[in-house]
Amino acid sequence: MSRPILLAAPFIFLLLWSAGFAIAKIGLQHAGPFTLLALRYSIAVLVLLPLIPVLKPQFPTGRAAWDIAVTGFLIQVAYFGLCYIAFKSGVSAGGVAIIVCLQPILVSLIAPWLVGERVGRLRWIGLALGLGGAVTVILARSGIAHEPTLGLLAAVGGLIGITAATLYEKRFGATTHPVPANLIQYAVGAVFTLPLALATEGMQADWTPALWATLAYLVIGNSLISITLLLAMIRAGEVARVSALFYLVPPLSALFAWPLLGEAMPPLAWAGMALAGIGVMLARR
Repeated sequence: MSRPILLAAPFIFLLLWSAGFAIAKIGLQHAGPFTLLALRYSIAVLVLLPLIPVLKPQFPTGRAAWDIAVTGFLIQVAYFGLCYIAFKSGVSAGGVAIIVCLQPILVSLIAPWLVGERVGRLRWIGLALGLGGAVTVILARSGIAHEPTLGLLAAVGGLIGITAATLYEKRFGATTHPVPANLIQYAVGAVFTLPLALATEGMQADWTPALWATLAYLVIGNSLISITLLLAMIRAGEVARVSALFYLVPPLSALFAWPLLGEAMPPLAWAGMALAGIGVMLARR
């Protein structure tokens, strides 16, 4: 990936990834969590397959293909699957976000001994400020009180999934053409979610324009573009610095939820967003 794209990648990733929370909640009003994911991954595979004979990319084999599949399972099945279950079980967007935004702290604690990456004092200060800002935004909106226990456990599982995916990709990931890499990941996602959707939800969906629009965004914005950028940033930079971006996801998600879901942003939330931005800036220096 060229340097100009890598420089723009954090901004594109944050916008697309953060909007996905509110858009996924809209989609879950029309389909179950496994059905929505199965449709998302199946459509992504169908979009990518015709590109293979046109682009003729080199497919990874052996250990490289296995590593892509493992990362795909951790992100597409463990992270997204469990977060969607948390949403569907009644956990608020704030409840899921405040749990998932602990990911940079976990990555920074594990990275030194797993991938040999040192986290300096300034970066720890940035991580702490980012966490404080994210928590401020979420508490200003709703907090995590009175959330269903099963849903909270699912959100914790999602946190573990995205943390493991980030560290695994940094430790074992190799530069691969994005088309076959994405194809492997979403094929893995479809293989696991399709049977679950059929068994638990009967693949029932309310085929409204809102669902089609949701799927279009989740396939193109969240799947094909966001995941490609995330994995490229992890391979090109330090995982603690890349993970710090996730502190901006809850504030930006709250911002997108304002017009999309009608969830207002109180004044304290704006202050938390500014604090999170300062923290990420320090963590990424």
